[in-house]
Amino acid sequence: MSESDTAPAGTKPAPSNLVMRVLAALVLAPLAIGAAYVGGWLWALLVTLVSVGLFAEWLMVVGAGSTALTGAGTIVIAMMGLCVAAGALKTAIIVGCVGGAIIMLIARGKFMWAATGFAYASAALLASILVRKDLVNGFSALMFVLLVVWATDIGGYFAGRGIGGPKLWPRVSPKKTWAGAFGGFAASLAVASGFAAFGVGKAVPLLLVSAVLSVVSQAGDLFESAVKRRFGVKDSSHLIPGHGGLLDRLDGFVAAILVAWIIGFLRHGVHSAGSGLMVW
Repeated sequence: MSESDTAPAGTKPAPSNLVMRVLAALVLAPLAIGAAYVGGWLWALLVTLVSVGLFAEWLMVVGAGSTALTGAGTIVIAMMGLCVAAGALKTAIIVGCVGGAIIMLIARGKFMWAATGFAYASAALLASILVRKDLVNGFSALMFVLLVVWATDIGGYFAGRGIGGPKLWPRVSPKKTWAGAFGGFAASLAVASGFAAFGVGKAVPLLLVSAVLSVVSQAGDLFESAVKRRFGVKDSSHLIPGHGGLLDRLDGFVAAILVAWIIGFLRHGVHSAGSGLMVW
């Protein structure tokens, strides 16, 4: 529930829009959690399909949504998803590099924007699958990231509506407030406290990690808003009722899961990134 895509701060959201948001979340959240719990090929398939959708929406936002470019990106991302799910990470990276070069050639005058969108979708694909592939702490790490992002969104939404006040960055996101930013940040800390209370990680490290991921998630939201504003687009699509498109719904998660994987990778390596994020 991105605060930047709703009614002005200090006003109540339209009931019908809020109902649509809640209903969509009640359907999509269990699906995501269920696939994450099963992991393996099911999670890889979901992430691959979503990553293809992210790239397609990005191309539409930047005005480069040709059939050839979308088709090429779909094939490359699907091949990358297959490779990384099968444990062939190096092959997935090679496929991504070659495919990215082909995409840039097809895009021509829009090659920089197309390359950025491809890197964005590919990063979401690789980080999401690699975090979950940790057999020991993959699921708990993935759920931690998801819940931090969701808490940041929901906390920001209601704090921004209930408190209002000064805008966070009016040029990029004129409806997002500092109150919403701090509300989302506080909600993310509650998630970390909950994990620690149930013995899933230590309190202080989890609070620090959740703080970083909450800030990164909000930065990802602002980044996507800046791209849409650059091209005069309100929503990346109308795929999800009440939420817009995949880019609108997952901008914070993409940024957070990438940073989460980097933290885990730096601490415990490629194949134990989940443990690197959760075990301190």
